Amino acid sequence: MQAAFHQSELDQPHPGRARAIVKAHPEVRALMVRNPYTALIALSIVVLQTSIAFLMGRLGFGYWWLSLLIAYCVGAFANHANYVIIHDATHNLIFRSKSWNKMVAILADLPNLLTGAMGFRVYHLKHHSNQGDYEYDADLANHWEARLVGNKWYRKAIWLMLFPFFQLTRPPRLKTITMWDRWFVVNLACTAVYDVAVVYFLGWPGLLYLGFSFLFSVGLHPVGARWVQEHYTNDPEQETYSYYGPINRLALNMGYHNEHHDLPSVPWNNLPKLRAMAPEFYDDLKYHSSWSRLLFQFIFDKRYSLFSRIERMKKNKPDPRISQSIVDPESSLALSAEVTNA
Repeated sequence: MQAAFHQSELDQPHPGRARAIVKAHPEVRALMVRNPYTALIALSIVVLQTSIAFLMGRLGFGYWWLSLLIAYCVGAFANHANYVIIHDATHNLIFRSKSWNKMVAILADLPNLLTGAMGFRVYHLKHHSNQGDYEYDADLANHWEARLVGNKWYRKAIWLMLFPFFQLTRPPRLKTITMWDRWFVVNLACTAVYDVAVVYFLGWPGLLYLGFSFLFSVGLHPVGARWVQEHYTNDPEQETYSYYGPINRLALNMGYHNEHHDLPSVPWNNLPKLRAMAPEFYDDLKYHSSWSRLLFQFIFDKRYSLFSRIERMKKNKPDPRISQSIVDPESSLALSAEVTNA
């Protein structure tokens, strides 16, 4: 097993490819819009998950096995879709107002039972602007975490199953981020009220169902392979991978990860259109066609470990224009226009 991340002296590939795409296909700027209907999907999923939790609460603990089954077959996909909505809200791709985007993210976060949306907003934007920088990118595993898990199949399986808890240990190592602000407090308060209401009105079996759904949606489940698909690699020449498979329909196109990193101002519903508009930029890239196959490959292939990632050398600093562009879609449009006019 390798003992460190793959080292790269190159800048991340996405800013350069974004400029080339916009220059070759200026029509892609029409895809950089907001999709307010995404908020209705978030609300529908919260209602669905709460309704199923109500049913499980009525059935009681004796049907824990049914709760587990429904969580694996339905709840995991529902919660994961809301993770994608939190992701789009982080990029302000639902409403023009950042505050409204944050409120949608907090709404979508409710069935997860734990406070995560506002923390994700902070470190995910850093991931885009500082991809592969250990001091700024929480998507990279901790050194101790990677050594602890190693490449043993059972340790990787446990790591996937407990992925959200390992992820909580990463933000404290990052520089120049502040997790606690008034929006984080609002997120925490809303989560606490929802959790208490679930226990009071639906009972502990209802909470158990939501807990199962949460763990499957980010862990030992085909949708959990998303975390591996995005940036884990055994090929140091390519650090970001897309997934083009049927689960994208349930995961709101989250598999289109190269496309998203290239133009983060494109909402989830337009990502396939971006690939179709600029096929020459994506057809030669390696991709995954099955999250289920990748899940087993990651667990049982000893070549895969948490060190199977690209770490960027310190001398390569992110382009400040790209860092700004991911915070506000208008900035991305301005950058795209600048590239086109250059």
